[in-house]
Amino acid sequence: MGRRLARWIALVLAVLALASGVAAEPLSRAKLQEMIVPPYALGEPVNDKGVWTLLNSGGAEAGYVFETGPLAPLPGFSGAPINMLVTIDRDARFIDVRLVSHNEPIFVSGLGEAPFRAFLEQYRGHSIREPMVVGTPYGNAGGGSDLVYLDGVTKATASVRIAHESILAATLAVAREKMQGVSAGPPVKPDPAVDIALDWPALVERGLARHLRVTNSELDKAFAGTLWAHDDPDAKAEPDGLYLDLWAVDIGPPSAARAVLSAESFADLQRFLQVSPNDEPVLVIDAGRHGLVSESFVRNTAPDRLSAMQDGLPVALRDSDLLFQRRPDVPEGTAMILRIDRRLGFDPTREWTLSAQAVRLHGMLQPEAGSAHFTLALSADASFFTRPAQPVARPAWLDALAARKLDLAALAVFLPLLMLALGPGMHRLSQPQTIRWVRPAILAIVIVFVGWWGQGQLSIVTALAVLRSATGGGGLAVLLYDPFSLAIWAAALIGFVFWGRGLFCGWLCPFGAMQEFAHKLGRLLHLPEWNPSPRWDRRLKLGAYLALGGLFVVAFFLPEQAEKAAEIEPFKTAVTTIFRREWYFVAYALFWLGLGMVTFKGFCRYLCPLGALMAIGGVLRLRKWIPRRAQCGSPCQLCKVRCRYAAIRPTGEVAYSECFQCLDCVTIHDDKRQCVPLVLAARKQRATESGVRA
Repeated sequence: MGRRLARWIALVLAVLALASGVAAEPLSRAKLQEMIVPPYALGEPVNDKGVWTLLNSGGAEAGYVFETGPLAPLPGFSGAPINMLVTIDRDARFIDVRLVSHNEPIFVSGLGEAPFRAFLEQYRGHSIREPMVVGTPYGNAGGGSDLVYLDGVTKATASVRIAHESILAATLAVAREKMQGVSAGPPVKPDPAVDIALDWPALVERGLARHLRVTNSELDKAFAGTLWAHDDPDAKAEPDGLYLDLWAVDIGPPSAARAVLSAESFADLQRFLQVSPNDEPVLVIDAGRHGLVSESFVRNTAPDRLSAMQDGLPVALRDSDLLFQRRPDVPEGTAMILRIDRRLGFDPTREWTLSAQAVRLHGMLQPEAGSAHFTLALSADASFFTRPAQPVARPAWLDALAARKLDLAALAVFLPLLMLALGPGMHRLSQPQTIRWVRPAILAIVIVFVGWWGQGQLSIVTALAVLRSATGGGGLAVLLYDPFSLAIWAAALIGFVFWGRGLFCGWLCPFGAMQEFAHKLGRLLHLPEWNPSPRWDRRLKLGAYLALGGLFVVAFFLPEQAEKAAEIEPFKTAVTTIFRREWYFVAYALFWLGLGMVTFKGFCRYLCPLGALMAIGGVLRLRKWIPRRAQCGSPCQLCKVRCRYAAIRPTGEVAYSECFQCLDCVTIHDDKRQCVPLVLAARKQRATESGVRA
């Protein structure tokens, strides 16, 4: 395959890449409804990006439903986003995460989707406010940490990291739009170190105790013109009387609590907060007719006549069920201590509103209820609180690096040593007594360490995904999720410059190494060799380029079939899953290894699309690194005859697009007992020396 043809193929493939398909449309209402977890139901669409409201069994809005694909189209290894359906409640807590569609190679037909779906089940019950990471804590890092660790999937960590990032990005997008403040960081807490002597007048002066007064006439005004305008005779009888005489003060800070509670009650509150450290206590007092709650109120439940809002979202109030005594200067009236869970996004230092509901009934037998609301704006002094440092989850690529640090360290030693051996040390390595044992040892390391252990088998799938991402406006960050494979890719690209395709195809491809050992086994078993004629060898080598072109066509015009088409590579079966797959995939991989016993590296030479891509990439090679002599090709043909890749032409010229860098020809070139020009030169020298002595 000449360099001109390689460039032409590269141009065609680039044009095909520009024809990438458009993103999938959001799911229809019918499809979405089928995926909603009962007793919830699908509400109405919020926008055109696949966000819907979630309804509870009573038909009230309970949260949101959305797809991650349209909101966070992070490309997976197939080049297409992993699309999941996320259901969250109004407190930004995950109700469910379900897989909608994906083309991740390891899950399509390798491990199957079961472990992927099991991974997604871990989100249930967690909040988007919790810093979540994929992996396990290192050493004692998990003790006392605010990070939430999600177990990944063995052999698919990179894919689940991409899924995790997609879920977080999409959920935060919805939260910022619909649930302001839920991602504001860890909740503030009262600072016990701040202890200031305060009394009730000081609380009022500093604005820590807020007051709301509503007279009966103001109450009537709120109901004026409605069905309930004349349904409160007490208000008519005393227009200037107080319907609501409400005081509210946040008593989470110890200074404020001491200012309003007796010493004994203060101690009771502190014991309560030790049991419920995430609750913010708020003292409310009403000296008017409202009375804070209705006659049917049950203690330790949510007050039925009081509610709260912050950032447009409801704040859950609950009675603390504490009996307490107030200090003498605190106003009299109906009093209760409410508690608010700060973990649900409530921040007492930012403004929030307390709403008192006034209810009137119209009619006798089946009275109709009407209501009005009166609000009081509240906020605590931030100097009484402390905000814990927000635990910051490391970027996913840093987590991936940390998880593979030992493997990467070993690879950082192995790859440079290999390059040095193939570069400056090439002639020493190619010595018969050295190459005979060093090459099998390196190939064994590649199979076991790079392939089975490190999962560093490169695949055409990654190349297609990268090209689709690059031409489709996406990024290449997906490669960072698998730093081990990225290091192999980097080595292959460096190899392009110095050797062409030879570094990867000849030394770093696990499946290629398996085929080489299969051929050695065939020789030990004395199996006959079958090698096509030179004409058929040239024809068969076109198969790899046709396979590469076909995969590009499928990837960009039939993307849903891309993963199936990529099964032309047996890498996933033989390396990624170590032959633990359906029988037909195993049979396919074994077929090529069996053929390799009689035909040297048949798959690599005649069908491998990744090898074809490597050959095209080999046009980056800057030098002809294989030494040649003037006699190579004429009259000497030994290297051509011995080359099992048919990479040496009759003229003696090396076809680097087909060279796998096995060093056999370098061994012959340097060996005075094998290289014909050296043998002839040695004979001539001996003859000359014999003539001189004669």
